[in-house]
Amino acid sequence: MSFLQVLLSGVIAGVILLQATIVAPVLFKNLSAKDAGPVLRAIFPRLFGLAFAFGLLALVVSVADNQGLIPKAVFLFTVVAMAICYLIIPATNSAKDAGNEGAFKKLHTLSVVLTMIVLITNITWVFFI
Repeated sequence: MSFLQVLLSGVIAGVILLQATIVAPVLFKNLSAKDAGPVLRAIFPRLFGLAFAFGLLALVVSVADNQGLIPKAVFLFTVVAMAICYLIIPATNSAKDAGNEGAFKKLHTLSVVLTMIVLITNITWVFFI
């Protein structure tokens, strides 16, 4: 396990926690859903892109340093999950805009679940090495 891997996991977890516990709640508390929506639509692609980039960098470090299976698996999952979350944004937004609550709920739930798994795995993997 390298310091850089732990640092990158911390950054990934920190970005997700910041968004989930501070940014989104503050926006929804202080803005109407109509006004908060465009702001969140600008933030989430960046969140997923940033987590993807840090996950990819951590994966490259893990492979280059010939690290164990656990960090490689965590970072590979981070990259794949954040790519999925990023790629479903247009469909999620379209479903919301069209009033298709069923499709929106499924896509939003997928995004939330993947993001939470990324958060949990990036926080906990260091304890299993």
